[in-house]
Amino acid sequence: MEKEVKIWYDKEGDYLEVIFEKKAGYFKETENDAVMEKVDTKGNVIGFSILKVSALKAERPLSVSLKNLAVA
Repeated sequence: MEKEVKIWYDKEGDYLEVIFEKKAGYFKETENDAVMEKVDTKGNVIGFSILKVSALKAERPLSVSLKNLAVA
């Protein structure tokens, strides 16, 4: 099954957004202040965003775990 992933970068805002599924959801915090995960109403991860992307090049590699809350 083919799946479309949407990637959007705003150079002025220095903001990257990646969406795995186009459906209703909301962004919530992760353990990294720059990264937000987008989840649906069941807690499934459907995307993520990164603020101040260009500032990350000065740091160690970015590593964040995105976890589904929904149980299969």
